[in-house]
Amino acid sequence: MADLNLAFLLFLLTPVLLLAVLFLIARPRPVRIPIKNRHVFITGGSSGIGLALAQRAASEGARVSILARSQGKLDEAKQAIQLATGIDVATFAADVRDLEAVKRAVEEAGPIDVLVVNQGVFVPEELDRQAIDEVKFMLDVNLVGSFNMIKAALPSMKSRTDRRPVSIALMSSQAGQVGIYGYTAYSASKFGLRGLAEALQQEVIADDIHVSLVFPPDTETPGFVEENKRRPQLTNVIAASSGAMKAEDVAKKALSGIKSGSFIVPCNFEGLLLSIATAGLSPQRSFVMAFFEVIAVGLVRLLALFFQWNWYRTIEKWHAQH
Repeated sequence: MADLNLAFLLFLLTPVLLLAVLFLIARPRPVRIPIKNRHVFITGGSSGIGLALAQRAASEGARVSILARSQGKLDEAKQAIQLATGIDVATFAADVRDLEAVKRAVEEAGPIDVLVVNQGVFVPEELDRQAIDEVKFMLDVNLVGSFNMIKAALPSMKSRTDRRPVSIALMSSQAGQVGIYGYTAYSASKFGLRGLAEALQQEVIADDIHVSLVFPPDTETPGFVEENKRRPQLTNVIAASSGAMKAEDVAKKALSGIKSGSFIVPCNFEGLLLSIATAGLSPQRSFVMAFFEVIAVGLVRLLALFFQWNWYRTIEKWHAQH
């Protein structure tokens, strides 16, 4: 009987002890990133998630700047935000692939408190059929362009006189957590953002700069409409069970994650499972979330293997029929 009581006590104490350990070791420490009356700078801000983020940030009292390549689309976005919120936003036309143009835009915009690196292009295709120019285009805009934006904004973020915490948020994708058929180049560009974010967080934490990595699923944007026109048929079969989110819902999740300083920001339940499955050596501020990662990782890995089994079975059947 005594042995049973001891076993029961250990059963109860183990999660408590694990929580205590995780409370002590989870890093970086929790933080809140205020955005009211602060400067939020959003790339890819003329449409889709970027436009929805700009509108939400403006409605919460932020001073918002948006950057995109097309001045015409920026003017339309500015008018849409003004109609929705009554707030004016600043616009900057520049290509993120051009570091000097980006630097000029950042200098004109002034010190940034929350940088949202949101620009992205996606041309789905199997690698053996895709032109190398399209591969380079995606890598240059999605990955190199992100380096350019951060390089341009970081000096003033580090030397700011307002010593409140600031944020750099990178818009990745669930295709930056798991490779998908037909997404070879796109996934490579989005997986690259994770390495950038993990290393950058270590480099800037002493300056009270906090990095967030947002992983939206398929999202109902103008770009998504164009993507669907070109996606390989097998990609559509594999992705048939995944629903698309509205840009406004992704923006809400993303901004909430940014304000809480979360390193990994999933946007739906599927994204949460992916975040647990791919947690690896990523930073984790929340000791409670760290607890679920530790406890659930085995089960989530099993679910991931079932997904992979289903995908590869689908691929085998497809090739057998075509």
